[in-house]
Amino acid sequence: MTGLREQKKQATREALREAALRLALTHGPEDVRVDDIAEAAGVSPRTYNNYFSSREQAIVAAVTAEREARVAAAVAAQPADVGLADAVVEAIVEQYTDPGEPARDALLLITTHPALRTAFVATATELENPLADAMTPRLAEPDEHTARVLAASVAAAVRIALQQWLRPASPTPGGLVVPSGSLPELLRAALAPLKPALDAAGRPPR
Repeated sequence: MTGLREQKKQATREALREAALRLALTHGPEDVRVDDIAEAAGVSPRTYNNYFSSREQAIVAAVTAEREARVAAAVAAQPADVGLADAVVEAIVEQYTDPGEPARDALLLITTHPALRTAFVATATELENPLADAMTPRLAEPDEHTARVLAASVAAAVRIALQQWLRPASPTPGGLVVPSGSLPELLRAALAPLKPALDAAGRPPR
């Protein structure tokens, strides 16, 4: 029963974020209401509020969905001879810089609307718990507190990199934001100060 219930919740979440993005791309995010998204997904507004706290969160979820789980899985899958810092940095860069073709229109939408940019950057905090869980077995002395502190630091670095990436390099017509610089480079630069701490806490590579 629990498995079926989780599957239904996941299906509802997917329907809501897909409806939110579809409506936002068609009408513009400012003209999309929570009621519209709920109706398009075939659920009530009350059900919508159980999954997302705003229309922006639902729209952004169409791009960022399950990314935190994919990052954690990528860290866990790294061989034992890869240091913790390299495992974390490569997982972050891979999952944040390969959105795939379907997400490109959504990313363009996000970069052109301030509220969506804010919601997009805020998703970095969702990394903390899954990443801490993935990091714990790779620590020299597995400790949940250490893992959570390190994971929170990584999430903060990712958030800073995303903010830099979405900061306008110069004023553009209509307030358009052109992403500044290379996101992989910004992510690596933001995470660089954490590498000594990650490697010091991690198990020595075999």
